[in-house]
Amino acid sequence: MNKTIIVSNRLPLQVKLEDSKLEIKPSIGGLATGMKSVHAEGNGIWIGWSGLTEEELTPKLKKEIKKEVTKEKCVTVPLTTEDIDNFYLGFSNKTLWPLFHYFMEYTSFESSEWESYKEVNQKFADAVLENVNDGDTVWVHDYQLLLLPKLIRDKKPNISIGFFLHIPFPSFEIFRTFPWREELLEGMLGADLIGFHTYDYERHFLSSIKRILRLDVNFNNIDYLDRTVKVDSFPMGIDYDKFYKAALANNSQLKKERTELQRRLDEHIKSASDAKIILSIDRLDYTKGIPNRLKAFEYFLNKYPQFKEKVRLILLAVPSRSNVPQYQKLKRDTDELVGRINGEFSTVSWTPIWYFYRSMPFENLIDLYTTSDIALITPVRDGMNLVAKEYVATRTNQDGVLILSEMTGASKEMNEALLINPNNFDQLADTIKQAIEMPLEEQQNRIKILQQRLERYSVEKWAEEFLKALDSTKNKEDIFISKRLDKSLKKDISKTFKKAKKKLLLLDFDGTLVGFKDNPKDCKPDTELLNLLDKLHAIEGVKLVIISGRDRETFEEWFAGKDYTLVTDHGVWLKEKDKDWMMLEHLKNDWMENILPVLETFVDRTPGTFVEKKKYSLAWHYRKTDPELGQVRSIELNTVLNSLIENHGLTVLKGNKVTEIKSSNVNKGRAASRLLTQEEYDFMFAIGDDWTDEYMFEELPETACTVKVGFKKTSAKYHIKNTDEVRELLNMFTKS
Repeated sequence: MNKTIIVSNRLPLQVKLEDSKLEIKPSIGGLATGMKSVHAEGNGIWIGWSGLTEEELTPKLKKEIKKEVTKEKCVTVPLTTEDIDNFYLGFSNKTLWPLFHYFMEYTSFESSEWESYKEVNQKFADAVLENVNDGDTVWVHDYQLLLLPKLIRDKKPNISIGFFLHIPFPSFEIFRTFPWREELLEGMLGADLIGFHTYDYERHFLSSIKRILRLDVNFNNIDYLDRTVKVDSFPMGIDYDKFYKAALANNSQLKKERTELQRRLDEHIKSASDAKIILSIDRLDYTKGIPNRLKAFEYFLNKYPQFKEKVRLILLAVPSRSNVPQYQKLKRDTDELVGRINGEFSTVSWTPIWYFYRSMPFENLIDLYTTSDIALITPVRDGMNLVAKEYVATRTNQDGVLILSEMTGASKEMNEALLINPNNFDQLADTIKQAIEMPLEEQQNRIKILQQRLERYSVEKWAEEFLKALDSTKNKEDIFISKRLDKSLKKDISKTFKKAKKKLLLLDFDGTLVGFKDNPKDCKPDTELLNLLDKLHAIEGVKLVIISGRDRETFEEWFAGKDYTLVTDHGVWLKEKDKDWMMLEHLKNDWMENILPVLETFVDRTPGTFVEKKKYSLAWHYRKTDPELGQVRSIELNTVLNSLIENHGLTVLKGNKVTEIKSSNVNKGRAASRLLTQEEYDFMFAIGDDWTDEYMFEELPETACTVKVGFKKTSAKYHIKNTDEVRELLNMFTKS
């Protein structure tokens, strides 16, 4: 039976060690709640760190933890104190957290911490690989494990992998400053489905994919190696029923059953008929904008003095990373601001801010949610913000007002809240006044719509939707004719090759034998490739043909002294062993003087592009330009060229980041067909990466083995991942 494996930095358990005794109980939180049903089903497991370092545990305690967490269907990843210092406190929270939240001034790039990040991701991968089987589903969570999907995929290609990022993904201009940006993106691309809270984060990620890895993106699909990776947004919800029912129970409490906090809140409400409570709950983190919020509240009291002694702000700041200098400074700044504002405005009977620096039990949170007239949630950057949703869920009378920063992920789906820019104090002050004076009917209209949406799209629904989308990626290959060339098929093809007496190998060059470079002239064959081609050419009965869009002059230089058969210019020229170059198609090139100025105009308008002038074709390369600009310009150029070449016997080829104009009479299929007439072959093999190679695939007989490099729609029988796999397959042909 296939299982689902959930992987996160921490297990959904609170593991404590007191007086050498273990105490283990379930965690309370958004992810633990959302994954509860997924985790409980079938034989699924959850993999993560227990919260205790290896140094804290004796061999006996390790056995005990393993036994207890196994009962909870969990598996622990062993982490040392050094791992926590460098991987978690270091790289995860001093590099990724501030960078992804746009706090570049707090971001550090330490190579030693990056190495630790890689090592710990490998530890998580090892734990997953010990427990995963083909056909299983793995769901990886959050920024601590960005490398993990690839590490799993490299060892287990036949499983389904999902990844969800719970924090923002920054814009390209921010992300490009990250020194190890390629590795991070490639790590994430090990997944079949990559999820974000909002479309904005999804868009930023796709922008980095296009600009840094130079990959093709079609809508929200990324063509990567031999797979298509889907990217989508899934706004995370809350356990709506839990908060709604807790609020109902709270509201029906007898006076003697109420908590001490609730009694104090009741006293404030009684102090004036128009008394209002504004609630602010956050971790004490610089992304939450707490100092800004306090300054804005101070600004409000000065701008609208009529609300003094009538409005109280309850600020609950939950301690976070209190040993980090930036957080210590934030704590000092917050303390000073609260002290100054209270000192300035307090009266004998009224203190404007009630400040709590601690975490609170669930029942006290419900006290605060149900009693507060207004929730003031104004982070300067937040991936989602579930507090805003929890507040709305507790408004059982459908009253109350939510003031929400437009910089939160939640703002994208909570338009009925009062949305503000957290840096605009005037707007914030005016919005607080609007919230205080908002008629009950308007409050109810807004809250009602918000509640309906939150109840419908709960955290359970979020998990269900993600897994449904992940499951749908399993059928991705159904739209392709070709099969993936796995190890078994490679062995079968290699055996057939070795048994055959007459063998024809048709090999494309760029994107097949060598990878793409910004400058096509830099794709010169390396020593390893030339040795491989020599071995293939030396095998008895093999006719080795390199068939390419490259010009004759380049191949004459690169393959000087070699006896391979060369076909250049998409099939214009043919060079065979001990023979001179033969022109297969007699072409004119006088049309080029009319087309070249058009291409040069596009070069001038599109930085990073250039024209490659060949003997019988012109190519406009746009690999080095901005991907989105290049795409727009290529469409524009295609339109212009098609109107110019009409009735002139020319065709426009759309290659990999290149647009080429050549004669319509020339293609690789015609050249391949000519070679087929020369001899009878009992093994025919053709491989290429571009749609120009489709002519070759279509021209070969049904018995031929045709292979497409990359995951694209093709008439080839098989597809293969990349140039490394191409060389691996060809090397199999050379081994006896």
